[in-house]
Formats: sequence, C-alpha cells, structure tokens
Amino acid sequence: MRVDGRDIPVSGSLLQPRIRRTSDILRVVLSALLTAVVITGSLITRPQWEALERSVSDIIGFLTPEQSNLIYVVYGIAILALPQAILVRLVWDRQWKLLAGFLSAGLIAVLLFSITGTGFTAPRWHLSEAQQVNTFLSQFLDDPRWIAMLAAGLTVSSPWLPPTWRRWWWTLLLAFVPIHLVVSLVVPARALLGLAVGWLVGAVIVLVVGTPALEVPLDAAVRVLAQRGFRVTAFKVVRPAGRGPLVLSAATTQVEPAPHESETAASGESRTKASRSKTKAREAVAALADPPADGPAQTLTVELYGQNQRSRSALRQLRRWLTIRSSEYPTLFASMRRAVEHRALMGIAIGDLGLGSNKPLTVAALDRKWMLYAHTVPRGRPMVAEDGEPMLTKVWQALDTLHQAQISHGDLRAEDIRIVEGQVRFGGFMASEFGAYQVRFESDIAQLLLSTAALFGTEPAVRTALAVMGKQPVLNASRRLTKTALPEQVRKAVPDAGELMKATREEVASQTGQDKIEAAKITRFSRNQIIQLVLLIGLVYVAYPYISASPTFFSELRNANWAWAALGLTVSALTYIGAAMALWACASEAVKFSKLLLMQIANTFAATTTPAGVGGLALSVRFLQKGGLGAVRATAAVALQQTVQVIVHLVLLVFFSVAAGASTNLSHFVPSATVLYFVAGALLGLLGVTMFVPTVRRWIRTEVRPQLKEVVAQLGDLARRPARLLMIVGGSATTTLGGALALWASIEAFGGSTGFVTVTIVTMIGGTLASAAPTPGGVGAVEAALIGGLAAFGVPATIAVPAVLLYRVLTCWLPVFCGWPIMRWLTANDMI
Repeated sequence: MRVDGRDIPVSGSLLQPRIRRTSDILRVVLSALLTAVVITGSLITRPQWEALERSVSDIIGFLTPEQSNLIYVVYGIAILALPQAILVRLVWDRQWKLLAGFLSAGLIAVLLFSITGTGFTAPRWHLSEAQQVNTFLSQFLDDPRWIAMLAAGLTVSSPWLPPTWRRWWWTLLLAFVPIHLVVSLVVPARALLGLAVGWLVGAVIVLVVGTPALEVPLDAAVRVLAQRGFRVTAFKVVRPAGRGPLVLSAATTQVEPAPHESETAASGESRTKASRSKTKAREAVAALADPPADGPAQTLTVELYGQNQRSRSALRQLRRWLTIRSSEYPTLFASMRRAVEHRALMGIAIGDLGLGSNKPLTVAALDRKWMLYAHTVPRGRPMVAEDGEPMLTKVWQALDTLHQAQISHGDLRAEDIRIVEGQVRFGGFMASEFGAYQVRFESDIAQLLLSTAALFGTEPAVRTALAVMGKQPVLNASRRLTKTALPEQVRKAVPDAGELMKATREEVASQTGQDKIEAAKITRFSRNQIIQLVLLIGLVYVAYPYISASPTFFSELRNANWAWAALGLTVSALTYIGAAMALWACASEAVKFSKLLLMQIANTFAATTTPAGVGGLALSVRFLQKGGLGAVRATAAVALQQTVQVIVHLVLLVFFSVAAGASTNLSHFVPSATVLYFVAGALLGLLGVTMFVPTVRRWIRTEVRPQLKEVVAQLGDLARRPARLLMIVGGSATTTLGGALALWASIEAFGGSTGFVTVTIVTMIGGTLASAAPTPGGVGAVEAALIGGLAAFGVPATIAVPAVLLYRVLTCWLPVFCGWPIMRWLTANDMI
C-alpha cells in the first residue's frame, strides 16, 4: 500500500468473507421477503387492494385531466432519463466494472419478466405506439420490465453513488406509486412486482460482487495516526473482520504530531478516480489522550469497524430487545460511532482507576463509514492457573474496585484479565457501562465465577468470591450461571461451560448452605409461557371446526339418551386410571400414583395440541425426571409403556377381528397391496440412506441404543415379575377398550344398535390410521376415520356423525379443558 509517497506493507487478508457481509445478506433477505409479499398479495388479496387504491385515488385525485396528463408526462420523461443519467455518470467516472454490473443487473431483470408460460416475450417499446395519456411514455411506466431494470441497476450502483444522488434517484423511482394515485389510476400489480424483483436481482449481484464498504480505508487510518504522532511503517492483520472488528497490529515510529490540515484528513465522501486528484478530505476526529512517550518505535492495536459490523450490531440489539429484559444489557447505541466512542471512554475511565491493560489513543470516522479505534498493545500476560490463589484474590479485589466505582465490565473472559508486574489489569471494554443496573454487577460476578472456576477449580473460585464480595452478592450472581444469562463469548471461552456452570452453582449452594439455587429470570418470556402460548394457539386451531359445527351438534343432543352419555364419560375417566397404572408400573412405582394420574389428564392437553401426540410423550418424560428418574430411565419407562401399548393394541385387534367373524368386511380399512409395498419400500430406503449419514449413526449409537437396551432389559424384567406385567397389560387394555366402549355408548345414546365388537374394530383401526395425520391431536383425521368406519358397517350418517362428535367431546375436549389448569398447577409445583 502506498500512502503519501511511502510504501507501507500490509500482511494478511483484509477482505471480509461473503458470509460475514451482514448488510448485503440483510438486503437480499429483505428484498426476497418483499417479493414474496407482493406475489402473495397479488394472488390472494389483489381485488381488495385495487378497491382500496381506487378509494384513495378518488380522495386525492383532485387534478383535472390536463394537469394529470402533464404530471404523467413529466414523470415519464424523468423515469425514461433515469437509467441514461446513471449510465452517463458511470462512463464519465470510468467505472467500467460497475458499468458491467449495472448492465448485467438490468439485463437479468428484463429477461426474468420476458420469460412467460408461452415462451419468450420481447419488450415492446416503440416510439410510434400511443397509449394511456396519448404518449409513448406510459409503455415504460406500466411495463414491469422497465421498472425492474431501473430497480436492479439502481440497487447495484447505489453503494458507489453519493448519498444525495442515491436518495433523489430512489425517491424518483418509488414515486410511481403516488403518481398513479394522483392521476386517478390503479397501481399496476406487475409494476410493484417488477420493483421487488429488480431490487432482489440487484441485491444478489451486490452480494456476489461486493460494495465499497469492503474496501478498508487504511490510507485514512495512516493519516489519522500521523496526526496523533505515530508514523505507521507496517500493518499486520491480527483478526479478520467478522462478527467483530478488523484488528490490525500497526508498527509505528513516534514523531511530532502533524498539523490538523485538510490535506491530511481522513473522513469524507467516497471518491471516484477522476475526483481523487482534487480531493479535499476533512479533519480527523478528536484524539482522546496524549500519546505515550515510551520510545521512538511502538506497536499499536488498530480496530476498524465497518458497515457490516453496524448492521450485525443492529440485528443483535433488536433480538436482545425482543427477548431479554432491558436491564440485562447495556444501553443501546444509535450508531456504531457512539458504540466505539463509548468503548474508548470506558477505557479511559477504567485506566484512571489503574485497572486498564491498554491506553486509548484515538477514535476517528474514516471513509466509507468506517470507524477507527486505536490503543496501545495490552500490557502483561493473560491470567493462568499457575498464578495461584493469591492472584485469584487480587482479581476479585480488582472487580470489587470496579464495582465500587459503579463500573460494570460485561465481558470477563480470562484472556481479558491480564497480569502486569503482579497486579491485575482489565481489557476489552465494549460491554462496559458506567452507572449500570445492579443486575449488570451480578452478571460480572457470575462471569468471573465461571472464568476463574475454569482455571482454579470451583471450590477456590467460590471461596475467594465469598471472601471478597460477600455471601449475598455471590448468591444472587450464581442464579445467573445459565446459558441465557451469560454472554455467548464468555461461555465459548470456557471448555464444557454447561457442566461447569452447574458445578459452580452446586458449589455456591454447598458453601452458603442453600438447598437449591433457582435460575434468574432474565428473558421477557419464560420457556413455559412460550410453550403454553403455542399450545393455546394449537388448541384454538383444532377447536375451530367444532365451534362452527356446534349449533347442529347441540340440536342433536336434545334427543340423546343422557344415561348412555354418562356411561361414556365414566368409561373415558377410567382410561386415565388405566394409563396411569401402566406408566406407574413401567416406572417401577417410583412416583406417586395420584400425581401420575393428574399428569395423565394434563397429558391430554399437551397431546391434543401437538402433532402425533409428541407433546404428551415429552410431558410424561419430564414428569418422571422431576419425580427422580434419570433421563435414560424416564425415557425408557415411557418407551416401555408405548411398546406394551402397541403390542396389546395389535393383540386385541386380531382377537376382535376373529371374533367379528367372516361376515365382517375389513377391506374398507386395509390399503391396497401397491400402497403397502410402496410404504414398506420407502421405509427401507429411508433406513438404508440414513445409515450412511455419520450424524444419524452417531445419534443411534449414543441416544437410541442405550434406550433400546433399557427397554429390552425392562421387558426381560417383566417376564420375571408377572404382577408388574399384569398391571401394564391391564392398564394398556383398559385404555384401548375404554375408548371403544365410550364410542359404543355414544352410538347408543343416539339410538344406534351396532355391536360392541364392531365398534371396537372401528375404534382401533380408524384410530391407528388417523394417528399418522400431522394435525394436532389428529383433529379431522380421527373424526373422518371413525365416521367412515361406522358408515362402512352400516351405521347411518344421522347417528354416526353426532355419536362421533359426542365421543370426541367426552374423550378429548372435556379432558383438554381440565388438563390446562392441571398442567399449570403441576408447573407451579415444579412437577413438570
């Protein structure tokens, strides 16, 4: 690199990886979303939008036809001239690469709209063709290809344009919407689609090619450091730009500070080749501290923050604002400049306490919206385990000094805790805060507990923290030893952070005499609240069809026999006793039966509001874990119950099929041989493919195999304990036969005369087929299968439909509404 007649070597790559170009990726995502919204709106709600546009046009369309034509002509001329103006500017500035991108983007956009279902349709832009307002200009305004070409070309060229030009040209392009409304026209849907697709095409090209923001203004950084009295002789990339700044090591020699003249300035507009010879740069931003006088040669650390760091920081701040309580993170900054200035100022404040490992030198705004932060190289060395407990005590005392000065650090990794001549110094102040909330100080203690426990062990780290900081602050901080509460960079700096946080919490509880330390709630919404919200949404979704059909159903209930309905409700209640008894035996009677019975009722709510009943299985495993069983043991108990349930179900199905006799036609429920062969082949093929995936094989080896071994061992134990086997089989049979008896009672309630054996077959076969449906609780599929099965055995629809609906109310909806408060009670008592 050559700056002001001097060659300055730069070692390392300055180019940011494409995957880290947050601004460009965000532009592509937003343009794709806009395209999807426009397409969806055009296909679904276009008539409503057209009616709204006509209403708005009638309100603001106050111009006469002559005035409307005049505005339309003027705007049409401007739209026609817009690409010509961009083209002339690119040629004038000799930006040939940008010109190629501009033309490519426009060509791709035009081609996308020229390909139709009937083939290729070329644009029909003719001078002699008159349309809407007796001018050929309307053929450009209403043609989506022209709008798409303009949007694509403007998106590609915008990063290289001066801000004023860029704003005016985008305003001119987007003005076609209000122009159409003012002249009493409906905005063409394809024109909006052209705008969205053109933006998407341009955004993709910008992502592939890059923007000026990727060009690191090292020449401006050299001039800024020269003003501070440091003459740069070489740059070395320490860390490429990614989630954090571009970090460079600058070899410098100390000279007299340069005068603050415009010729040595660093910030300003992005300049073209023709204008660079006449450049008038502006003055560098203020220095923050006097330069050190350590000698003529000195190495500095230079951090450069670009546009992608700003956009990534904005996304991170938005995510935190949506999920985390505002007191849990530092105050949001309006710009990257304010964030960098804050870091430098916090470095000065901590340095005044004698606890800073480096000294801030300057903060400056550079070309292309880059920010520079220069400081001295951190002194000393990182803290290591060999430093011993005396140094550990000094670390906690240094943190206590920070807190007494009302300063929170926010990023206490071991690498930022440095030892300088036997004293403790801190570095890395991006998350530091002056006058922070109390929770920020607690977070500091939790971070240091984790970092020091990784180096010195949990017992010395906790003991020293209690001795220096006191019992209550450490207790409060230990509640923050969770994945959500601790910053990601702190957790990643520690090996096996999850287990270490758990061990540290247990050590704090042991040394303070606490039975249990509850995790701090730092999120706006707890996990249980989110799960319950999802379940409620699922409940509304699955209940909606019944709400619409309720008038007809209630009219049929007037003629029902309530004695049979009461029998169906009683039998339905017995199925929960049977399910609880089976799971109780599978868990070796390790939990209380009464609480397990309540869990089975709550289980109905979770199983109904999730597809395939997975919520019910997860709730059962969670309940057993809270009851004292290990994860593998709890999962094996639920798997054992499900295995026995399937076996009992199949045995009963065979038994009742034989009992039904040859006169019963079961072909209604059996798929054709082709379907069975196809399903079997697909399953075998999927199994064969997955066995070649290392992740699947590892999952089978580490997760599935231990549980299968546990289930096999439990089955073997059942063979030696007939009483336990009888409880599980009896409970499973009660669940299956109870459902069939409830449906039979519902049919009898409406005057049906179908035999119990027939109803049992319908219940078992129909329920099995419907269980494969991906809808929550099998809603819709269960009803269709049962009604179709009863019709196949001769039950008229006037009886089958209300009987099935009554059956579902007794066995599904009443338990669901009872299960919701029970599940909340179990949650409040820490049972699930």
